[in-house]
Amino acid sequence: MTADPLDHGSFELQPGETLDDLRLGGLKIIQHQNGYRFSLDPVLLCAFARVAAGEKVVDLGSGSGILPLLLTRRCETAHIIGVERQPAMVDRSRRSVLLNGLEDRITIQEGDLRQIRSLLDAESAQVVVANPPFRKVDTGRLSPHSERAQARHEVAGDLADFVAAAAYLLGSGGRCYLVYLAERLAELLDLLRQAGLEPKRLRCIHSRTGQAARMVLVESRRSGGVGLTVEAPLYIYDGECYSAEVLGCYGEG
Repeated sequence: MTADPLDHGSFELQPGETLDDLRLGGLKIIQHQNGYRFSLDPVLLCAFARVAAGEKVVDLGSGSGILPLLLTRRCETAHIIGVERQPAMVDRSRRSVLLNGLEDRITIQEGDLRQIRSLLDAESAQVVVANPPFRKVDTGRLSPHSERAQARHEVAGDLADFVAAAAYLLGSGGRCYLVYLAERLAELLDLLRQAGLEPKRLRCIHSRTGQAARMVLVESRRSGGVGLTVEAPLYIYDGECYSAEVLGCYGEG
């Protein structure tokens, strides 16, 4: 199977890979059919993040490269760096970047975010984004597939590791955007403040009205003043369909 000839170049997929439409600005992404496959969470995080033209962005635990790809359609960033430790995912991410003709705007850096000091300079980014694994290793069912296991469980870095890496990369006034489990919100806010990242915006994500929040979106700021804005809730569904706001995240509706 090959990419659509209208795409940037012609790319042969490897066995087990799929070429998927991101539904935003003509973007496509290469994924493994049995490995990690992006969900709605990075789409919502991308829409929540505020990135100004020319700012340098780092995506921690970049996985398939979904956030860097989406961010190129949301903001005129100078450059986005995705940090990912799994070689197979790094390879697919780099091919997705080439496929979309975005090699001048996105760099996929192979490496472990727990060794961020050996990968990138301190205070070298204005924005950090991340969709960390939500579950501790001893909770829930651990997927037998390595990519899925590392995306969902803290197999190769826990929440504290992500927060520490973000704090290292951001200078004064730099912003960190995370999507995370609502049930672990207290832990997240505590870790951010300990690292000098003051929570500034919070938005809860609910499947439907009347249901408890499932996820949260959090913006924190390096050396920011005290004061947290809790924004209106975000509802994923309106009846059986995506809500108008979610469709807007895809550039639809």
